Amino acid sequence: MSDALRKELQEKLNEEKWTRAALTSYSVTQFKELDDLIERIRKAGWSTEALQICEEHLEHTKHSIVALYISGILKIEKRAVDDEHLVSLIQLFIDQRKWKIVEYLCQRVLEYGENRFALQTLAHWYETEGREADKVAIWERLIKVDYEEADLVKTLAEKKLEQGATEEAVDLYKKALHRYIGKGDFPNVKEIWERLLTLAPQDISFFDHAESKIVTMLGEEKAIQLLYLLYEAHKDAEDQDIPISILKEILSYDPRDTRARKALVEAYRKKYAGHSNLEEYLKISNLTQNWRNVHEAIEDFERHIAFDEGNFVYHRTWGVGRIRSIKGDEVVIDFVKKRGHKMSLQLAIDSLQVLDKRHIWVLKAVSSKEKLKKMFLSNVRWGLEVVIKSLENNASIRDIKSELVPSILSSREWTEWSERARELLKTDPMFGNVPNRSDRYMVRSHPVTFEEKIYLRFKAEKSFFARLKTMEEYLQQGEPDSEFFNEMLEYFISFLKGEEITETTICSGLFLSRLLKQYPYLGERIQVDLLDLFSRLDDPRTMKDVFAKIQDQDYRRLFLEFVKHNLPGWPRIFKDLFPQYLNRYIIESLREEDRTDVLQELVDDLFDRYKEEREAFIWLIRNYLDEEWFRKTFELSFERILINFLHLLDITYREIENSKNVVHNRKLNKQVYAFLFQEQRLEQYLLHASEEEVIRIYSLVEDVEGLDPATKIELRHLIMEHFPGIKLPGREEREVVVPRGIMVTPAAYAAKQKELKYLHEVEVPKNSKEISQALLLGDLRENAEYKAAKERQEMLNSTIGKLKEELERAQIVRPDEVDASQISFGTKVTLLNEETKKRETYVILGPWESNPDKGIISYLSPFGSELYGHKEGEELEFTINERTYHYVVEKIEKADMS
Repeated sequence: MSDALRKELQEKLNEEKWTRAALTSYSVTQFKELDDLIERIRKAGWSTEALQICEEHLEHTKHSIVALYISGILKIEKRAVDDEHLVSLIQLFIDQRKWKIVEYLCQRVLEYGENRFALQTLAHWYETEGREADKVAIWERLIKVDYEEADLVKTLAEKKLEQGATEEAVDLYKKALHRYIGKGDFPNVKEIWERLLTLAPQDISFFDHAESKIVTMLGEEKAIQLLYLLYEAHKDAEDQDIPISILKEILSYDPRDTRARKALVEAYRKKYAGHSNLEEYLKISNLTQNWRNVHEAIEDFERHIAFDEGNFVYHRTWGVGRIRSIKGDEVVIDFVKKRGHKMSLQLAIDSLQVLDKRHIWVLKAVSSKEKLKKMFLSNVRWGLEVVIKSLENNASIRDIKSELVPSILSSREWTEWSERARELLKTDPMFGNVPNRSDRYMVRSHPVTFEEKIYLRFKAEKSFFARLKTMEEYLQQGEPDSEFFNEMLEYFISFLKGEEITETTICSGLFLSRLLKQYPYLGERIQVDLLDLFSRLDDPRTMKDVFAKIQDQDYRRLFLEFVKHNLPGWPRIFKDLFPQYLNRYIIESLREEDRTDVLQELVDDLFDRYKEEREAFIWLIRNYLDEEWFRKTFELSFERILINFLHLLDITYREIENSKNVVHNRKLNKQVYAFLFQEQRLEQYLLHASEEEVIRIYSLVEDVEGLDPATKIELRHLIMEHFPGIKLPGREEREVVVPRGIMVTPAAYAAKQKELKYLHEVEVPKNSKEISQALLLGDLRENAEYKAAKERQEMLNSTIGKLKEELERAQIVRPDEVDASQISFGTKVTLLNEETKKRETYVILGPWESNPDKGIISYLSPFGSELYGHKEGEELEFTINERTYHYVVEKIEKADMS
């Protein structure tokens, strides 16, 4: 801090001689002067030092007005939850009844975020002063931060209702109801329940949710009382499904409730008033007889009542049909495949499924495919509703697809349709998740709010990290003052109460800490000490295990940021965690702090353990090898890098062959191959290396069994061009001048182009659709279709890359370019075998045309390479794989290359 600022602050503290009289003499002007000092301190960047001076002063002068105010403001400017100093200061002036100062101080506190104490104090003052509008405005803010306040919410609802703001009043009554339920205050719960029944009786989803909480907090008896009130509000409705549902709920709590049973019978009579066999089915089911189990009677009645003339049914053999008539015990049904079929009523009930007239199977039976396709493509929402309801209001994306493809939509049409459908399932208030199943969907009887939709999805998610993502999504659009938010918040708070420290504990702590910075007033509910949580990760292995289980990349970054800024041993923690977080953040953080020693340990460790930490080693080299600072700092041996990469190329090829972690190994194999060959790093090294180094590296290339032989041979010829006479391992060598690249015939080149075009235009789009469709099937961790499609994508990309590279290297040799003066590409050679005295004929072409069974030999093969370049009359003797060959070249002519 500058001397002038320090002096001014010290003078302010020292000149203050606190007495009761001095306290009463304070004015708002003096606090504004202190605000000016605070602003200058803040702009100078001396907030921390000023805070320390004030805290030291308070140790021996605990009621210092200047120290309490400056310290308090500096703390809340840092988003600290601790407001103790400002609360103490405000209380001092409340005791002195200095309300102007109290108001000023409260407003200053509220400039940095909502604060329950400041809001309550202002509300009390405004009420005393009769400032009604200001008081109500403060109340509206207070109820958002004080989650236990219910009476005030109720009062506000009544005021809104008096003002004619019914919609706002309903929202407030709902909030008050939830809070009274939490308090166990049944009289107020009942009063507000009744008020809501007059204001918003149609909001059944709200009453359902509230009723489930009432059962938990107040018991089934109280829930039944309220359900009867809900029933009375709906019993005369045209749609009797709602009162029937309410009465069934009552009977689920008390099966012996004769009042509910009698009311249910009357509701069924209203719903099925036009049914020809209503009274008969009531009699058969014994629903009117109290001696029979009510749930069995309901099931029996509903199975029978579904059968009526004109209704659609489904039989697993005869398909969709329509009931023509029911006379006594005989049912006559017109099936699509069998008209006028007769069966007994009991047999029909046992073997037929009754279908709604909008059931997808009925629509398929009575409408043409083209008509249905047009309907589904033009109205995705309608189509979704039809299919989900047809599947007993419980359907996954896979279920929906099986109903539509290919019977109505083609695979291409499904891809576009399903993308729009998925967005609707996520955003439309009429669709939601089946309870406890995030991958299955239902159609709601009534729309729900954004908050409730997110909450229900949150409840359906089983994974901690899926719930964390859903909560983050909620906070992007919702406010932290709803009952749904409170329930979701409690889920994360609960993880802080356990003794064991896991990834869920740490991530809950990180999330709640971020939430507190955004909403400091939540500090009264959230008690989180991140430093304590991290300190309990008391050994490197525990920390690595916890970090490895964090599935969200954003929270991995938050984890590392907290470690960096709060743990003294962070550099070595970063080193240990690097293999699990391949990101420049770790390297750059260590570099910025000049921790070259730790970086050196990291690099040495990865070089020593490159097989175990192969992905980290590959990532480090590919991302940093070309950076000058990296090369200068660590003086790496490029030969050692190549040796390690060649070993990894061999390991990944072998593990792919053995079906071990195939997708991951293909990814690493592709990266290693690109580094060595596509980026030409191996080639460039060999061109500038000594013969001894070349032989050492090439022997490793030869040992990579999975590597394409053409790649090995081309590399071999490259070496021989630059090191004439070099003895490479494997066999005796002879100088042969072979053009760079692969020589090919025009026909073979055209065939490869055709293959590449087919892969691009047919296989790749097909695979993209497979991936898109698989993504719609839900959880990727258990999605076999997605994994298979991604493996197929890896294989296609590898094949396409290899084809492109080969086509780029290919040199087309036309018939008029063939040199028949010596054995070369495009020639036909006749050899006399000196061992058998028989003639052998071979055509010399390239690896693309090679067919040894037909005597077509690649000039790059060991046998073709030995023949290449010899002329008529020359005698050849060579050994391949411990077999000796002895020939005389009798004739060389141009081969038929068509």
